[in-house]
Amino acid sequence: MLAAQRRDLLLERLRADGRLVAKDLAVELGVSEDSVRRDLRELAAAGLCQRVYGGALPISPAIADVAGRERVEPASKERVAAAAARLVVPGCTAIIDGGTTALAVARALPLDLAATVVTHSPTVATALVDHRDVEVFLLGGRLFKHSLVTCGAAAVEAAQGVTADLFLLGVTGVHHEAGLTTGDADEAAMKRALARRAADTYVLASAEKIGAASRFAVLPLGDVTALVTDADPAAPALRDLTAAGVQLVS
Repeated sequence: MLAAQRRDLLLERLRADGRLVAKDLAVELGVSEDSVRRDLRELAAAGLCQRVYGGALPISPAIADVAGRERVEPASKERVAAAAARLVVPGCTAIIDGGTTALAVARALPLDLAATVVTHSPTVATALVDHRDVEVFLLGGRLFKHSLVTCGAAAVEAAQGVTADLFLLGVTGVHHEAGLTTGDADEAAMKRALARRAADTYVLASAEKIGAASRFAVLPLGDVTALVTDADPAAPALRDLTAAGVQLVS
């Protein structure tokens, strides 16, 4: 089998099984593990998979910039947003992350809600302008233009003054082994800083993020309260998550 044919086979297997294990593939294909790992490196460099220890996982479509993400599963994000908005109860203090699903949550909040929202997303903050009784605190720092959020040392320092009831966390990948991941190291650090300031952390997990992974770890699954998702409960990746003890909100 030519190398190009082998890589095509690996992509087919990744789509079918949701993961690749280098050792098993080497035995099956009659090649060395080094050959399989080389194939995985090339596929990862082309943006076709996410390498992890021992193999590879599907890459998340949510790593695109904001404009690109707006076109990915908008109906799924709206359903997740509606469920997450119900967690923001009157009188609470909620941290809302950045991203397209978080923005949908802000838009889904009732106009008569009386609450406090802390965010590092200028777009989330401006979406709440017409919510007369929502007090909005916007955390400053370096603007990460890819996701339109602030991050970096100044933003992390600003987060230290916050104490919240809940954090609605956006990620690009949710996997039962890889945990919660995103595509930028500074953004991952900011998300961890915000999670430390909330009593409960809920993950905004639209369907395309389940079973996928990105480069940088945000949190292990055991550090969050639940996933807010509309993914099919019968989907293998979601069954793996619930088997790992993850609670679901839908």
